Amino acid sequence: MVKMRKERDLLGEIEVPEDAYYGINTERAIRNFSISGHKMPTAFIIALAKVKKACLLANLESGDIDDVIGNALKTAIDDILIHDRLLDQFPVDIYQTGSGTQTNMNMNEVLANRANEILGHPKGKKSPVHPNDHVNLGQSSNDVIPTAMHIAALEALSKDLFPAVEKLMQTLDNKISEFEEIVKIGRTHLQDAVPIPLSLEFKVYRSQVISSFGDLQSARNDLVKLPIGGTALGTGLNAPVGFSERVVKHLSKLTRLPLEVNPVLAEGIASHRVFVKLSSTLKVLALACLKMANDIRWMASGPRAGLGELSLPENEPGSSIMPGKVNPTQSEALIQVAIQVVGYDTAISMAEAYGSILDLNMAKPLIIVDTLDAMKILSKGIMSFVNKCLAGIKPNRERIRADLDRSLMVVTRLAPIIGYDKAGEIAKVALESGKTVREVVEDMDLRIDDIDEILDPTTMV
Repeated sequence: MVKMRKERDLLGEIEVPEDAYYGINTERAIRNFSISGHKMPTAFIIALAKVKKACLLANLESGDIDDVIGNALKTAIDDILIHDRLLDQFPVDIYQTGSGTQTNMNMNEVLANRANEILGHPKGKKSPVHPNDHVNLGQSSNDVIPTAMHIAALEALSKDLFPAVEKLMQTLDNKISEFEEIVKIGRTHLQDAVPIPLSLEFKVYRSQVISSFGDLQSARNDLVKLPIGGTALGTGLNAPVGFSERVVKHLSKLTRLPLEVNPVLAEGIASHRVFVKLSSTLKVLALACLKMANDIRWMASGPRAGLGELSLPENEPGSSIMPGKVNPTQSEALIQVAIQVVGYDTAISMAEAYGSILDLNMAKPLIIVDTLDAMKILSKGIMSFVNKCLAGIKPNRERIRADLDRSLMVVTRLAPIIGYDKAGEIAKVALESGKTVREVVEDMDLRIDDIDEILDPTTMV
């Protein structure tokens, strides 16, 4: 049997596990929000702890918290930030109050109880360190949670997504250089088209990724503006004078991010348009990755009855019944990641549309959870695709050349010389007879100067 302790609040008395560092607010949340079984991400909990430390340092600096309580709280916070302790003390479900109040109080209780323990007092007594009066001093869930959302998103961008995108761009650069001299059949509507350099197709992928990278940097510039100090509605009620500036100063040092105070604190509380912008950019990047992965999957189809233009690394068997079959699994994984990111974007858009009512967006947990997961799976999906597929792609030069030699669309170069209709007739005869365009031109005894150069696919690109 788990030993319990009794705690009391305005709503009555509840039993809390004796060893738990969380308290009565958290226990009520556990009981009231048993919905998904998924907890708030560790990355967000760590970001929230950083916000709490910055608020504590600001309150110590202004003299609003005494050194004894302040030092105990610093030790408690560092248990999380430095020693990776207490991270199992955040059991509240993702689907809770839309302000994230339960998670904010979860953090307040854990830090207060740990600080009291450090000072030689029992957990659950709220003395001498109080979760609201000390840990939450000058704060509201309404400004603390979105501030932590911004920090968590900024750190995920810097540590995970930016490096993944940069590696993707570099690997695409390498492939563009490797494929520079290769000319292949182009395709529109999944039908043969005029020749195109293989490198140009990869330049398309790189261009899309570069554009998304720029948009991500723009979203990052919006995220550095924090609403901390706005307290409940952005008016700063109960926050000491200069609190916002002091917190942001300390938070900048803690995170090594170029953070700023939002000039309209209420805006960062009532609306999360910056996350809608970030999510939209993640969606566009995901769609660029989907196109690249799907194109490569098509070009590698076969090996004998497909396009067969590319050879992909063979990572694992592709079938439980067909021996020797190897599938484009990395492409398939990245495609699924992209689809999920698009789904997250829809949810985040709806969370802003329905959540931002009057003075508070009430879908904060959903927004940050979906944003962080989108960045996590996109970062890891890109890195997996780059390392286990893209970097090892090889062109099937013989297949590419053979298809190019049989191409009907090289006839397009003849249209300005002999007319569209005559060129179309040549293509039709070539298709029906199985001959090349050059052979049909010779059969028709069409005397065209420089026919070898005109029908050379490399001169068409």
